[in-house]
Amino acid sequence: MARGDLTDEEWSLIEPHLPLGERGPIPDLRLQFNAVMWRFRAGCPWRDLPAEYGPWSTVMSI
Repeated sequence: MARGDLTDEEWSLIEPHLPLGERGPIPDLRLQFNAVMWRFRAGCPWRDLPAEYGPWSTVMSI
């Protein structure tokens, strides 16, 4: 878990309010959520997203 990522307690408060995907729960939704938060915290372009969050194009399309 990177600095600034959601703790288990924070995630348990947020997750119930997130929509399901077209075919059920979205895999790695927490990782993608953390990636979006990192991007806005850093104020950088999507392409500068750290590799630990996965491909920037996948996170951007959420």
